[in-house]
Amino acid sequence: MAEPAETMTLPVPVDTLLAAAVARRFYLEQLSKVEIAKEFGISRFKVARLLDAAMAHDIVRIDITVPAEIDVPLGRALTERFGLRHGIVVNLAHGEGNTESAGDRFLEDRWLGTAAARLITEIAEEGDVLGLDGSHAVDALSEAVTRLPLCDVVQLTGVHGRDLAHDAAIAAVRRTAAVGGGRAFPLHTPFLLPDAATAAVLRSQPATAETLNRFGLVTKAVVGIGAWDAPHSTVYDALSEPERETLREAGACAEVAGHVLDAEGRLIPTELNARTIAVGAAELRGVAELIAVTAGGCDTGAVRAVLRSGLFTGVVTDAVTARRLLRHDGPGGMTRTAASSRSTERGQR
Repeated sequence: MAEPAETMTLPVPVDTLLAAAVARRFYLEQLSKVEIAKEFGISRFKVARLLDAAMAHDIVRIDITVPAEIDVPLGRALTERFGLRHGIVVNLAHGEGNTESAGDRFLEDRWLGTAAARLITEIAEEGDVLGLDGSHAVDALSEAVTRLPLCDVVQLTGVHGRDLAHDAAIAAVRRTAAVGGGRAFPLHTPFLLPDAATAAVLRSQPATAETLNRFGLVTKAVVGIGAWDAPHSTVYDALSEPERETLREAGACAEVAGHVLDAEGRLIPTELNARTIAVGAAELRGVAELIAVTAGGCDTGAVRAVLRSGLFTGVVTDAVTARRLLRHDGPGGMTRTAASSRSTERGQR
């Protein structure tokens, strides 16, 4: 039974020490509220109140910074143009003509992930089920998010590296779940398998099936956008050249969670779907709030394709990409996207 509501104050040193100890476990050691409650013999509700008190009394200070301000008007223009609910544009400090290094792109991923953390903090509600893919921006989100309501977190794509126990995607899911004291549902399986039969066997494993069965329960999700080329695509290098050529002829332009889209945002059916362990297109379409985050160096055409797909309700991107999107999709240019119809439909529920 939950403890009665009470105002948490710190009148004596022992309470200050308790709040500091709880805050250290939570923010530095990344233990969940449930784990902390068990260690100290208190309820997780009291843990949450101690964490709030630690911030209120300056025991803990959290400072999330970005290299430049969020461009609110540009974000609003994106939402109007593409029929989205959320448009977060980070005004990064590089011009359109500048050449970005790999280090620049890495830092850009971190800043965009931080902005995505800010958005998910604002829209998440208690009881939500959050879905996260294995993109670099989502990894950055998991490191930047500092407060969430109680909600479970589900990994939407399998592991891209060889370490199935300690991959960054698994760590991101656990880290994010710990912030809100919810349960983490990781995928300790490869993202791409050599054939459909192997993928089917792995999907049937109890631990994997437990996570896969929660795909349909996801209410809010964040996924990265990849261009259909190396190294931005997660599956491009795994295909033979004839397979790549077939997809190029079909108009492949972008990739999201292993799904390939053409320039108009239409999903291109491929045999890859049978070989991947990832959220399905129908499950993505059923997510109430689906947020796309661009990657450093991501082609604008890929972002445009994703926003035309009708799958997404929000985007986090940089100012250069946003301006290019608006320039090429102006009133005299391409038509508005299918995303607007999805947004309108949801607004009437």
